[in-house]
Amino acid sequence: MTTSFTSLNSTTYFPTVSRGGDSGGDNLFLGEKIRLGLNNCVWINQLNKSLKVEKKGKNIKSGVAFSVITTENGRETLNVEAPRFERRKANPKNVAAIILGGGAGAQLFPLTSRTATPAVPVGGCYRLIDIPMSNCINSSINKVFVLTQFNSASLNRHIARTYGNGMSFGDGFVEVLAATQTSGETGMSWFQGTADAVRQFTWMFEDAKNKDIEDILILSGDHLYRMDYMDLVQNHIDRDADVTLSCAAVGNSRASDYGLVKIDSRGKVIEFVEKPKGADLKAMQIDTTLVGLSPHEAMGSPYIASMGVYAFKKDVLLKLLKWRFPTSNDFGSEIIPSSLKEQNVQAYMFRDYWDDIGTLKTFFDANLALTDEIPKFEFYDPKTPIFTSPRFLPPSKIEKCHIKNAIISHGCFLRECNVEHSIVGERSRLDVGVELKDTLMMGADSYQTEPEIASLLAEGKVPIGIGKNTTIRNCIIDKNAKIGKDVIIMNKEGVEEADRPDEGFYIRSGITVITEKAIINDGTVI
Repeated sequence: MTTSFTSLNSTTYFPTVSRGGDSGGDNLFLGEKIRLGLNNCVWINQLNKSLKVEKKGKNIKSGVAFSVITTENGRETLNVEAPRFERRKANPKNVAAIILGGGAGAQLFPLTSRTATPAVPVGGCYRLIDIPMSNCINSSINKVFVLTQFNSASLNRHIARTYGNGMSFGDGFVEVLAATQTSGETGMSWFQGTADAVRQFTWMFEDAKNKDIEDILILSGDHLYRMDYMDLVQNHIDRDADVTLSCAAVGNSRASDYGLVKIDSRGKVIEFVEKPKGADLKAMQIDTTLVGLSPHEAMGSPYIASMGVYAFKKDVLLKLLKWRFPTSNDFGSEIIPSSLKEQNVQAYMFRDYWDDIGTLKTFFDANLALTDEIPKFEFYDPKTPIFTSPRFLPPSKIEKCHIKNAIISHGCFLRECNVEHSIVGERSRLDVGVELKDTLMMGADSYQTEPEIASLLAEGKVPIGIGKNTTIRNCIIDKNAKIGKDVIIMNKEGVEEADRPDEGFYIRSGITVITEKAIINDGTVI
């Protein structure tokens, strides 16, 4: 609460000021402007009478007082305490988060052939779901729902092991809401989209235990970023928004992959187009210096993209899903654009690192970017750590290896090998003479002992890991893959797309993907 004093001279008068003020709008970033009705204000009338205020300029009228102007410095002054205005502070206890478990995962196939997108490993030992979950924990939001549908077994298991038993949420919870069928015609279908998934569980927010929830966050489970969600919620409250979209400036190369917005001078969203192409894309360009970018940055990022992170007033969300748009299935393409005229939809500009893991190439590039000397995003932050399942693995053992710009996870065995600009996942085994470059290796779910490995090699079989004298470039190696000795995986012919599931690999955007539990025999050349 802020208290201020001002000195008024005997010749003080109050000029009228337009509603817009310097900002050109009714709402500031800290909420509603201070409004004073001066005609019926007791202390103003008393002040006017006692000091014999001269009627200079204009008479005192109701409006917004931005300043006090005096015509001369008189001797007679009076200290008047300004009215107190209290800013409503966002309370994480009144906020719930819904993390969307993703669709069929076609964009990350074949990594999602048996795994939900949010459960795909990232950064060596994490899962994509750990990003929004950790952001919630670091933002003190302890009421979290995770909606799942496709290939959800590994995702459910990871959530239970990481956030179900091993972490205390006090009076909060982490609850998995799996797609299900219920009685009635509408209850016989699975989730038809992001909005439909939330709609099928709106009854949860009408439950007595959730009566204190005032604002609801809708989060994607497959993005890479670090955000304090309470900053978003505070902005949402200060501007009295019905819906707030977290937005980021993006460039031409990927603008068509996102929902793009246009905003007015007050940050209100006035147009929303989902994944525009051609002329529609060009029409969504704006001068992004208006949202704080430098002229140089604005040239490279002329679009404002919705991040797929939304804040809703609970009552507004329920009204939109149940009554206003009961047949709309998606937030980005249906609910948000249709709400612009009726609801106060605001944009919250996010200026930190954010990447939508929307394709296999962006997933690959985002992972390898973690190995940079000064990465744009890093998991190492003592104040806002990224949490994951505790695995209690021993430190990695590295013998006579050359390692440059790489991440080596827990419990690995590396012997006389070269690793450059690569990520080596947990429990990985790299034998003598292996060369790994520009490669994401996801590791293994279990160990094979030395006797087991020796027995498999004696029988001519391939153990989990990478065998002797194998060279691998520009590759993603999924979990529990078995790659033999003297193998070459380099895609020398530059093939962009190929499907070879019987041989244990696919090629997407020129990147070779070795599938989960694949066996690549000795001497194979890809």
